[in-house]
Amino acid sequence: MTGKPQSVLIVHNIPRAAASGDSAFAESDEGVLAEVQAVSAAMNTLGVPHRIEGVSTLADVRAVLAAAGERIVFNLVESLQGGVDDCNFVPALCRAFAKACTGNDSPALILSLDKWQSKAALQAHGLPTAAAAVIPPGAAIREDQLPPGAIIVKPACTDASEGIDAASVITQRGAALEAAVRRVHDQFHQPALVEQYIDGRELNVSVIHRDGRLQVMPMAEIDFSAFKAGQPRILDYAAKWLSDSFAFNNTPRVIPAPLAPSVASAVRDLALAAWHALGCQDYARVDFRLDGANKPYVLEINPNPDISPDDGFAAALEAGGIGYDHFVAAMLANAEARLTPATVAASPAQGNSVPARLSKSDVEVRPTLPADRAAILRLLAETAFFRDDEIVVAREVLDDALAGVENGHYKSYSAVLEGQAVGWVCFGLTPCTIGTYDIYWIAVAPNMQGKGVGAALMAKAETLIAASGGRLAIIETSGREIYNPTRKFYLKLGYDLAADIPDFYAPADSKVVYTKKLD
Repeated sequence: MTGKPQSVLIVHNIPRAAASGDSAFAESDEGVLAEVQAVSAAMNTLGVPHRIEGVSTLADVRAVLAAAGERIVFNLVESLQGGVDDCNFVPALCRAFAKACTGNDSPALILSLDKWQSKAALQAHGLPTAAAAVIPPGAAIREDQLPPGAIIVKPACTDASEGIDAASVITQRGAALEAAVRRVHDQFHQPALVEQYIDGRELNVSVIHRDGRLQVMPMAEIDFSAFKAGQPRILDYAAKWLSDSFAFNNTPRVIPAPLAPSVASAVRDLALAAWHALGCQDYARVDFRLDGANKPYVLEINPNPDISPDDGFAAALEAGGIGYDHFVAAMLANAEARLTPATVAASPAQGNSVPARLSKSDVEVRPTLPADRAAILRLLAETAFFRDDEIVVAREVLDDALAGVENGHYKSYSAVLEGQAVGWVCFGLTPCTIGTYDIYWIAVAPNMQGKGVGAALMAKAETLIAASGGRLAIIETSGREIYNPTRKFYLKLGYDLAADIPDFYAPADSKVVYTKKLD
């Protein structure tokens, strides 16, 4: 950090077993406490004043940030009660409260958690990944969609190898595959990723951004030589977390990995390409498999790896000659730099070089694309208008709209400036009506509000509704004081106040209904 160290807030998740009594995967959850202890010890060595706060929900995060005087947050939140990706919104909330945090930003965290979406992003950048298919809960297994040969079945949206063990590797299709897929659906309530199993060497490659440049740490290889013939050579949950298991005690890491120079160079280049493909910052770990011909495949990127002293990331730092204290100092310096406007890259989301009022030609309003998802979820959190449960509903509606079902109920459109989504509107035909449409959601990034983005979204929605035979548009909003500008906005656009239902959303929180005739 530059100059006199600022006070830092370390925020971490309270392990689920302690917070709610849920003992499932308690070992991986409790690992965060070792990270907190290590980071705190490093700050003591560096002379950085700090304090520690534990959180269990997004609401806790908001409360902690609202009361915090610190402007820099060391983010060690790895999971939260609620949606599986709630923890990914912590950086967005930090920014909403004018704070900078260490580690990756919300878009990279959101994208990487979903193994199917991150695989698509990697493939779109030309990076080699294992062939795969995704099976949503309730969907049938279609053999023609599955990769050939041996496969591995994983939860699509978990990390820390949760839900992965020897039974996840399938060599014979049929009952074993059905059981593995059903286990993911029943235990995790999320899609199952059925991926080609590459029976070869496994590499972990740690990358950090330090002193203004990216550094690839010495690569680590997992040694499976103690495994018996036919035993799946994977780093499953037991290998990572169950200290009394065979896998835990027989999967040592070898640093640096004994690789031919050409293979090491290819893996290093792919690790950097994967970092850029997912928009990483600060630090991340890229996992690879090498097939029998030493061809590398990117398994996944972990933008929030375990940084406890006994884990692989810290081992890679040590092998690269970077002390743990120096790593922590570098991450704090990165966060501090993001607090300085001159060091923040200009983009519409950050509000640099955006005129006070945009012309219609400046903002493109188009159908929402999967690539917009992270930005939309981030701006919803940053507005600070919506409760956590409301954001969950918005996420479900957005995902339904993105599901690609032709003529589906939800119509979703994004306002895009310089290629980035800065606003969102979602509408649909009101059930059991003739020509009445609900405008379910409209949201604009905080720094883009008052610049004409919301008006452009509403105009697009009304035009499309009218073109579909719609005669009446309905908008429902809250009567809370914070929504005063929103209600004035609707009146300015020609909507009429139709109803005000007291205590609808919550005590002292009424539902206000606006209507506009479109024919």
